[in-house]
Amino acid sequence: MKVVVMGAGVIGVTTAYYLARQGAEVVVLDRQPGPGMETSYANAGELSYGMTSPWAAPGIPMKALKWLFMKRRPLFIWPLISPRMWRWGAEMLTNCTEDAYRRNKSRMVRVSNYSRDVLPELIADTGIEFDLREKGTLQLFRTEKQLKASKADQEVLAEFDSPFEVLDREGCIAAEPALALVRDKFVGGLRLTADRTGDCRMFTVALADKTAELGARFHYGQKIRLIQVKGDRVIGVMTEALGRVEGDAYVSALGSFGPKLLGPIDIRLPVYPVKGYSVTLPVTDDRFAPQSTIMDETHKVAITRLGDRIRVAGTAEIAGYSNRLGPHATATVRHVVGDLFPKGGDLSRAEGWTGLRPMTPDGTPILGPTRYRNLFLNTGHGTLGWTMAAGSGRAVADLVMGRKPEIDFDGLTAARYGI
Repeated sequence: MKVVVMGAGVIGVTTAYYLARQGAEVVVLDRQPGPGMETSYANAGELSYGMTSPWAAPGIPMKALKWLFMKRRPLFIWPLISPRMWRWGAEMLTNCTEDAYRRNKSRMVRVSNYSRDVLPELIADTGIEFDLREKGTLQLFRTEKQLKASKADQEVLAEFDSPFEVLDREGCIAAEPALALVRDKFVGGLRLTADRTGDCRMFTVALADKTAELGARFHYGQKIRLIQVKGDRVIGVMTEALGRVEGDAYVSALGSFGPKLLGPIDIRLPVYPVKGYSVTLPVTDDRFAPQSTIMDETHKVAITRLGDRIRVAGTAEIAGYSNRLGPHATATVRHVVGDLFPKGGDLSRAEGWTGLRPMTPDGTPILGPTRYRNLFLNTGHGTLGWTMAAGSGRAVADLVMGRKPEIDFDGLTAARYGI
């Protein structure tokens, strides 16, 4: 079977790997000059299984209003004249109920936990290296109010079998010794012990090489112009350089840009880009640098150790498809790393980045079949593409190859949106 995978980010490459491993003839198309050049390039580096939750949750509308007026706010909303944006936002609000939150979280955790379980096998089979650490995530609370409020999170974590530890100030310092320098800036934390960290782009590049060794062909610099259909089947994709590319099956792993190609064939995905920012800086002294991932609960910023670098990521900006990296765009993430790890890295050498996260209104990715018999989706992972990549890639590949996936696709497909 020949399968055309559209997109060479972490989702597309992981899907291609599992397809090639099962014997498929795989062709991967991407407009960039190499793999992992867009949203996968410089994300937070968290494999955050314990923090798998939808953004749409009870209380979020009021919290969002508060965030919009913070000096170093984690949320920006630009009032664009975009019916798509406002429809997406309105649908997200309908998911901010207790029942919807639990339904959506259970679906997301199904994919996330599966990814957690299959990733070690992928690493063992390929031998790839990507600055992996398995030291958990420390959610850091600056106030007693935040610490008390975390009891609700603890109940949910226990319900979904996500291991955790509640830590006081000294416990946080034991997990992250460099925090001793700023012990007066936090009161405690919640440590998610099953979480991992790693460089998503390093992983994507290394896995693309391994997938090519299995016979897959990667064509970069190939902007896809349109998807051609006949009846209930896709018959080809038109690219600007290669022309028409045909296959027996097709997988769309195009992230935020999927709706632009799928809309003309009447697949109107409710996926909208939510912009995020990061900076990457060199470690200057290991004693004063983070050892894993710290999530600053106040600013919603993640600080992650990646080898001899520190990645600091955060901010949610709803601004359409703008990829502009303005002069003040990374001010919040820079402030947080300087505040918590003042001697850990060299901010004067920090490299800024921005990317578009493909978000669904309910937080759950959209996986699997479409109205076209040979077109499959692997998209809409939001901030959790890196976390869910191995699981969703393996499950979608199984479906494409006619195998029974090891997870239930109920509630994960486009059918929940009537598509």
